[in-house]
Amino acid sequence: MKIDIWQSDQKGGGEWVEFSSAPKDPCDYYGRCGPNGNCDPYRAGELECDCLPGFQPKFPNQWSVRDASGGCARKRRRLSGDSTCNSDGEGFVKLENAKVPDTVTGRLNVGVDLDACRAECLKNCSCTAYANANVTNGIGCVTLYGDLIDTRVFTDGRQDLFVRVDAIELGEYMRKSEEQSGEKKKKEKKGVLVIALTSVGAAAAVVLGEGRGGSNRIINGVQYDAKNKNLYEKDSSVSIFVVNDIFAATGNFSLANKIGQGGFGSVYKGLLADGQKVAVKRLSQTSSQGIEEFKNEVKLVSKLQHKNLARLFGCCIHGEEKMLVYEYLPNKSLDFFIFDKTKGSLLNWKTRFDIVIGIARGLLYLHRDSRLKIIHRDLKPSNILLDATMNPKISDFGMARLFGEDQTEANTNRVMGTYGYMSPEYAIKGLYSTKSDVFSFGILVLEIVSGMRSNHCYKENPSLSLIGHVWDLWRAGRALEIADSSTMGESYSADQMMRCIQVGLLCVQESPTDRPTMSNVVSMLGNATTLPSPKEPAFILVRQYDDADSSADDRLAVISINHVSITTMEAR
Repeated sequence: MKIDIWQSDQKGGGEWVEFSSAPKDPCDYYGRCGPNGNCDPYRAGELECDCLPGFQPKFPNQWSVRDASGGCARKRRRLSGDSTCNSDGEGFVKLENAKVPDTVTGRLNVGVDLDACRAECLKNCSCTAYANANVTNGIGCVTLYGDLIDTRVFTDGRQDLFVRVDAIELGEYMRKSEEQSGEKKKKEKKGVLVIALTSVGAAAAVVLGEGRGGSNRIINGVQYDAKNKNLYEKDSSVSIFVVNDIFAATGNFSLANKIGQGGFGSVYKGLLADGQKVAVKRLSQTSSQGIEEFKNEVKLVSKLQHKNLARLFGCCIHGEEKMLVYEYLPNKSLDFFIFDKTKGSLLNWKTRFDIVIGIARGLLYLHRDSRLKIIHRDLKPSNILLDATMNPKISDFGMARLFGEDQTEANTNRVMGTYGYMSPEYAIKGLYSTKSDVFSFGILVLEIVSGMRSNHCYKENPSLSLIGHVWDLWRAGRALEIADSSTMGESYSADQMMRCIQVGLLCVQESPTDRPTMSNVVSMLGNATTLPSPKEPAFILVRQYDDADSSADDRLAVISINHVSITTMEAR
């Protein structure tokens, strides 16, 4: 369309002069890119059409021949389906200098600012975008519903359009924005080296920059000094994840994706861009696990490979956020089953015995067979994960300690652990060794057999702990009475179960020297040889110490009683 006006001259003549014409560019045609498409006439040499955030071409074959009239459809997500409505972590992506789509289905709200407009749009599942209605004064709002038609880009002077997207799309746009910002900063900075590290499903850029001292570097926006550099050495097997990849994978840590809670934080299931399922351990910012424990877990687990150990894919540090990315194990943790009568019925005796054997082999690997000699120090049911076939995997190495080849014992002022699983020498004196893990393993075995927690109180004698109850039954020749027959049925082998109970009691003996090694344990569980008789175990009573006892035993008063890992310190 063209509009001309007659322009007269002084001689009485004149001429027709063009007043306006349209279209000036392909984007002037109404709905040029179809529903949910965005037209950008400034894409030199490319199709002027693109999809709005969160959408993809509805008919890709037509787009390949430069026909975008079919428009775009919402991306389908395996975690969030094809809807952004009421999903945790959803939000809006801003398109700058845009023409607001056709407002035939829009709703005008006079006197409402953008924040209120955003809230209004989020409450309505049909709302797909919003924008300012009065650009000059910054007040007034228009909310848009259904398909967005006739959106286009201008060079300047237009409005900002906010398009609704799910958490995954929001995370991807945040990552792109961060990468673009990082590229801009890198151009302004001299002497910057970029190293690309390949992670599972994501490539993370680690920026190494020389500071005044030449030893500082920046990782995911966090500055580390020389004392922390050993976490990210070139020969490290640790993969570094970009924080926005983690946000996208977990739906911005959606509650729907939360699968566990531990002493150091929460665990979420996630889906990486390549389809790999992961479990993300997000450490609480108030957690007692600081950067040292975090680095410790990363370095240790990255060097371990065993079918009974949880596999670490990588980690991420962003500001105060510390995250670990593990393989995803669909059956959660052992405590999810053994302490629940309904779920416990899914674990028959054969499965329980296989779990005991698997944990024993994993511990033997840590203590003897790996390149490193490692003491776990926090073995408990919530740290035993189960894969799809109920194969157990030891996890959570934040408290683990590395021993020298000939080292047998160490001590600490910082006692860390969970009440009911710590050995007496560690809880009271801060001494730990492989025999500390053996004690924890013994508790685990008795819990797996009985289906009772270590601090369970019994009607017959409320002062007795699980250990004390089993010990009483053992001495009376009635040890099999602790069997969780209500959940595992009557299909168990009495000889095999009695062997497990006896091994469990041998592992929880008071003196570390009386306890077997994990090598002995694996042998005793797998062979029909005669076992030694156990001596009286530690922690027979629910409270092993007297209130009048002095400082050493006072340690026990502050040990966690809710199966959450804690830390306490005492001067020596």
